[in-house]
Amino acid sequence: MNEFAIIQKYFKKLTYNNPSALDLNDDVFFDKKNNVVVSSDTYVEGVHFLNFKKPDLVIKKIVRSSISDLYCKGVKPKFIFIGASGNNISFSKKNLDLVYKSLKQEQKKYKFKLSGGDTTKSNKTIFTITSLGYSKKIVQRNKCKNNDDIYVTGNLGDSYLGLLILKKKLFLRNTNHRKYFINKYYMPDIPIRVSSKLLKFANSSIDISDGLFGDLTKLINKSKLYFKLDLKKIPVSSKLNTYLIKNNRKKISFISKGDDYQILFTSSKSNRRYIKSLFKKMNQKVSLIGNLTNEIKSNQIIYDKKLLKHRFNEGYSHNF
Repeated sequence: MNEFAIIQKYFKKLTYNNPSALDLNDDVFFDKKNNVVVSSDTYVEGVHFLNFKKPDLVIKKIVRSSISDLYCKGVKPKFIFIGASGNNISFSKKNLDLVYKSLKQEQKKYKFKLSGGDTTKSNKTIFTITSLGYSKKIVQRNKCKNNDDIYVTGNLGDSYLGLLILKKKLFLRNTNHRKYFINKYYMPDIPIRVSSKLLKFANSSIDISDGLFGDLTKLINKSKLYFKLDLKKIPVSSKLNTYLIKNNRKKISFISKGDDYQILFTSSKSNRRYIKSLFKKMNQKVSLIGNLTNEIKSNQIIYDKKLLKHRFNEGYSHNF
């Protein structure tokens, strides 16, 4: 069984008297009465990050991916709690000094406060991060509407190429490009300026952690709608585009591998002009990549007006 099947079969039943749990069908807990929003994520060495040889970069990656769960709901994280498990090697004085400096930088950048946690001894390095913020409203999943436009912020695919480099599955001669992609893997650009505006125009939203197609499927979920995407409009960086052209690689193979942490959202067509103007003022890249519809019976992706054959999966998932 995968993680989603386990949640549906065993744990969802335990939340029926707790509407704040959102049926365990979103990435956050939302206590509407007290305006509290909480998310929790666990990161395991060898699964969510390759190893702990670069603790200063690993901690940035997992902190940003954790607070991204709140930002994509239109909520600013105020506090984080960190549970850490490891051995005397992973938590050596040198590594702890690096983690401390990185956390201090992240606190300054994102304005959250470290507020608690726990430490235990373990053979593997594991972190659990809980993020907490306050809001009267959030942008949920499953609130998509028929004919909604589909948008994504920033660029997709850079992180995946960085991961391939780190795994030594490919090599780039250009040192600057190599460093660029590795940094995108470790330090995703969270579009924090967008967050406070989402409630004005987004019907639904999610951050892209498990991949474009998989997360879009989760976003739609119970809405009984299907997506139609234009491959040309899905944004990639100029550096990734250069790599794809030079090495004759397919764009579709890079845009939905996850770890992008951009915001994927849907909005009514009537908001197009407003969104274009707002994002231009914020100097934040946003791309209209497709739409939702009930007129088709399967998800589709097109290129030059031609329907591409592609097997859409549910994105990254833990199988047990």
